[in-house]
Amino acid sequence: MDLDRLPGFVLFAIGRTPVTLGGIVAGLAVILAGMLIARLVGGGLRRLRGRARHGAAALYIVEKLVTYGVVLIAIIAGLSTVGLNLSSLAVFAGAVGVGIGLGLQGVVKEFVSGLVLIFDRSLSVGDFVELEDGKRGVVQEVGPRAVRIRTNDNIDLVIPNSKFIEGPVVNWTLRGHTRRIHIPFTVGYGCNREKVRDVVLEAARSVPFTLPETDTEKSQVWMTGFGASGLNFELVVWPTLEAVKRPGAMHAAYTWAIAEGLEQAGIEIPFPQMDVRLRSLFGQEGEAARRALRLEQPSNEAQATEPASHTVNDAAEDLARPFAGSGEDRPLYDDPDPRT
Repeated sequence: MDLDRLPGFVLFAIGRTPVTLGGIVAGLAVILAGMLIARLVGGGLRRLRGRARHGAAALYIVEKLVTYGVVLIAIIAGLSTVGLNLSSLAVFAGAVGVGIGLGLQGVVKEFVSGLVLIFDRSLSVGDFVELEDGKRGVVQEVGPRAVRIRTNDNIDLVIPNSKFIEGPVVNWTLRGHTRRIHIPFTVGYGCNREKVRDVVLEAARSVPFTLPETDTEKSQVWMTGFGASGLNFELVVWPTLEAVKRPGAMHAAYTWAIAEGLEQAGIEIPFPQMDVRLRSLFGQEGEAARRALRLEQPSNEAQATEPASHTVNDAAEDLARPFAGSGEDRPLYDDPDPRT
């Protein structure tokens, strides 16, 4: 076979349209070139989005639309280069479309759900979300099939887009610049409640990511009940939004600060115990019963403990380090509410 005639060699025909070897090669080249252009344009917009302090969510929508649009145009142009008349494929597409739709309905469902998420302002890249099953993390990417979430342990979770459309999702950073957090703790019966409140509030304010108090956002200590071993309290506090995105370390930091403050103030942190009260022994009670058993009452000096020295709060230091998802995948926006 003459090599000069090879590009024009007809492989098959669709209707009255012949498909040649040269046309297929040229069509594939057009499609690959379009995909390369889409990749380069998407990368440029992604870098621009990473440097932008405002409007990053809008840039993300532009990035996805441009990327998908260039790929779609490249596919149409490639088919036209092959020599196919797209209008002549309508009957073929209608006949085969049902079968393809049934086989790819899951893919189409996730793709459409991804488009809804991109245009819906209830979920954006950089938000800290929590799913119904307890999984939580920062949204790094909304893809055509799945949403990629990065946890505080630097683990990437790939969640189908439809999960965010069909099920309940808690978006911790959708609106506002902070969230109110409840930190439970317990002190022994007989402790001065006012002193407990003052000590815990001082400990909470010493944590670096506690926001300054306002008329509507105040740190408080609530007494919530009577426990088996002591009085149950809750510290109600307003931390920074970046601390809210790392709830495990945040709770650990506040718990550590509360424990340290109570120990230094000499306030008892109880543990499960059972008290046996001896009412009568051989007709004797109180001190007489204790002397009969040859038990000495411990002196106040023996009970007094030396205040604990200042210790290192590892959880607070962990919150001070840069987020594990820094760099190209860092959260998009630094302002408290990027949608305003």
